[in-house]
Amino acid sequence: MEAHRITVKAMVKNDVETVWECWTDPGHITQWNFAADSWCCPRAENDLKVGGKYMARMEAKDGSFGFDFEAVYDEVVEHKKISYTMMDGRQATTTFENSGNGTLVTTIFDPEDQNPLEMQEEGWQAILNNFKTYAEG
Repeated sequence: MEAHRITVKAMVKNDVETVWECWTDPGHITQWNFAADSWCCPRAENDLKVGGKYMARMEAKDGSFGFDFEAVYDEVVEHKKISYTMMDGRQATTTFENSGNGTLVTTIFDPEDQNPLEMQEEGWQAILNNFKTYAEG
């Protein structure tokens, strides 16, 4: 597969400190970290430091499927940037930009090679949109 990175974005109408907390605190992560209402995130762990581990359990509500999303942090700049490497070697970076209208959250990630790029972009964007709704609420 040709090297290609995918970018998803959302303008969250809240201050960067609140957005950061909602993005990084496990109690918040379990409330928004899923792409569709038929899924849930029953638990999350987050050791937010370089070398620290992130884990979020994602499950279909009907119990038909589930998986752990795991990564290790490469860079953490409070209220600005988080970079991590997933267990399969792919990387992702999320930035938080304070603006007059709120906080622009942008994630750029390496796609996996099992699913179409468009499907992956839609899935990650759906999760980010769910985050936006939660962080604005």
